[in-house]
Amino acid sequence: MAYLVVRIKGTVNIPQWAKTTLDNLYLDKRFRATIVPETPENLGMLRKVKEVVAWTKADSAIVKNLLEKKGRKAGYKAITKEDLPKEYASFDDLAAAIAENKVALSKIESIKPWFALNPPKGGFKRKTKTQYSQEGVLGDDKELAEIVKRMI
Repeated sequence: MAYLVVRIKGTVNIPQWAKTTLDNLYLDKRFRATIVPETPENLGMLRKVKEVVAWTKADSAIVKNLLEKKGRKAGYKAITKEDLPKEYASFDDLAAAIAENKVALSKIESIKPWFALNPPKGGFKRKTKTQYSQEGVLGDDKELAEIVKRMI
């Protein structure tokens, strides 16, 4: 499995150590999303910046949706079938490989390793300043996939 990570908070009042971690995750602006492999190192980075980001396990359906609608290549142009790596015939194949940790989004040369999302339609239903366990959005959020569908 892989993690779908979304930056919820903006760039103001973020300490330097958190900025470095967020840059390593390719989350330099608010409402940026990325997909990272499920490793102890990545989980540690996510827990370190849990006051700024939300994450959940990514399934292939949401990865495919993100790639088709929000995926970008150099020049900020939308991705076409020709831009996919040779070993993947369709968006479905690539999405399944990313969701199952067979390939990392950051290792694919032709595609940018992040997605620029919109604010969610209808707004957040929970607080954006508290953790998921405290009625908020941040941290390990089980409902993040629903929010991301409204952000695409």
